[in-house]
Amino acid sequence: MTVRDYDGTELAHGESAADFAAVPDAFQRLWTPYRLAYVTQATREATAGDARTEETESAECPFCVAPGLRDEQALIVARGTHAYVLLNLYPYNSGHLLVCPYRHVAEYDEATSDETAEIASLTQRAMVVLRATASVHGFNIGMNQGKVAGAGIAGHLHQHLVPRWQFDSNFFPIIAQTKALPRLLGEVRAEIADGWPG
Repeated sequence: MTVRDYDGTELAHGESAADFAAVPDAFQRLWTPYRLAYVTQATREATAGDARTEETESAECPFCVAPGLRDEQALIVARGTHAYVLLNLYPYNSGHLLVCPYRHVAEYDEATSDETAEIASLTQRAMVVLRATASVHGFNIGMNQGKVAGAGIAGHLHQHLVPRWQFDSNFFPIIAQTKALPRLLGEVRAEIADGWPG
């Protein structure tokens, strides 16, 4: 498939997913490599104007502040050596957890092997605890790296662990921009912390 500009100039060649080994989805893809120059220029301009230091970011970072607070106050459910687990203050579902390294690093590839191993281990334990305490049917697990990818706190690495239940979706988020959460954060934190192994 050839993509042409309004005047007939050839802009890009399309590729069909059918030409590759893949499970098809509902999306068409338009490959536009000529736009890369605009994207890289915008990135250079955005990073050139950022004069904040790591120390300033760390002092204001809620994931750096939380470990210095009481578990109940910070919504922490478990602490490890290199990372810890806390409830998301703005959860998608009840029991929405975040697994964070103590160290203030932004990207997954900046984390040490000890940090990534403990993040993985704490995530696995959290899954076991949530299944036991809340009869969870499934999970969404992931990291948003950088503001452009949707990270609310882009300066401090954190992995989301969102418990899911069959039929947990409803019209509220779509129609009313509202999530209905059946339990208070303090109750959920206490239940998960009490169910956390040794």
